[in-house]
Amino acid sequence: MSAETPVQSAGSFARLRLRFRDWRGTRPFWAGLFTLLGGVPIAYFPYATLKLGTMSLTMATTAGAGSLIIGVLLVTLGLTMWFQQATRVFAGVAAIILALVSLVVSNIGGFIVGFLLAMIGGALAISWVPGEAQPEASKPHDGAEGPTDEGAAPTAPQGTFEPGHPHPPYGTADGGPAHGGGDGFRAEDRLGGDRVG
Repeated sequence: MSAETPVQSAGSFARLRLRFRDWRGTRPFWAGLFTLLGGVPIAYFPYATLKLGTMSLTMATTAGAGSLIIGVLLVTLGLTMWFQQATRVFAGVAAIILALVSLVVSNIGGFIVGFLLAMIGGALAISWVPGEAQPEASKPHDGAEGPTDEGAAPTAPQGTFEPGHPHPPYGTADGGPAHGGGDGFRAEDRLGGDRVG
């Protein structure tokens, strides 16, 4: 065993984690997981037997087969959400309907746990939208280069100021303090328009 073995295993684990993250990002993963987990208690509880000392408590109902069918269908819908993203709306609506039916058929929806998980999974499946491919990042625009497009706005010539920045005080020829503009702004700035006369 060499010193590089842990590094290689860490690299493969990171690679698998990134691969799984990419796979998870292209489908309603959490919707499928909640729906799948919601089917387990719905199908399990009617067939479970609890033992309290020497006494056994059976939670089987007359609709045990219905509970099993609902649980298996919810597990199937959860897997469908993972592997057939195009049917996510149908699968979400079906999961919500099956969760509501499980309230009556299967021990109050698997003692409310399965009902809530299936409802959340169905709602997440309906609301999930596939992400759009992000455009390639454009290379950073250098301030020294001018705009390359024909319709781009020209850069401000030397000595002018950007809108929103305060103007410096002007001389007497530009409507400065000697022409009654004691605040240091040009006449057109004070009047809000073009200079008159």
